[in-house]
Amino acid sequence: MLKKGIKIFLVLALIALVAIQFIRPEKNNDGYKSVASFESETKPSAKVAAILKENCYDCHSDQTQYPWYAEVAPFSLWLDDHIEHGKEHFNVSAWKDYSIKKKEHKLEELIEMVEDDEMPLKSYAIIHGDLSEDDKKLLLQWAGVARLQYKHQLEVSSNK
Repeated sequence: MLKKGIKIFLVLALIALVAIQFIRPEKNNDGYKSVASFESETKPSAKVAAILKENCYDCHSDQTQYPWYAEVAPFSLWLDDHIEHGKEHFNVSAWKDYSIKKKEHKLEELIEMVEDDEMPLKSYAIIHGDLSEDDKKLLLQWAGVARLQYKHQLEVSSNK
């Protein structure tokens, strides 16, 4: 009786796994919304731009580079959820639409998340690799300088 129950469960699980393959999340590759505005304003060095591309843009822009396993459910659904949440919090492709105050705040959050080892997510770092200490230092220095630019703009506008 127990063996029959296990067989039924396995067959149903296999059917569910095959059926879920037909649920395809929309790809996060909006060609006209690039990271150019973000990079032209914040002026990352070539090394920092590479760090951002390798560790941030997949979940925090409209230009995700999908790994092979993104075609297989449930991983595709899990990745789509991560990307949606990432873009809700910080989307560099929408940078030009952010206010000065929001830009300053987003860079402040970036600094806090990297300093606290909350970004990149551990689940991302396991597969793609984590930030080295040197990369983290470069990223934090760049973000600090970029943030100062927006803080200064806020101070100037509040003194008017």
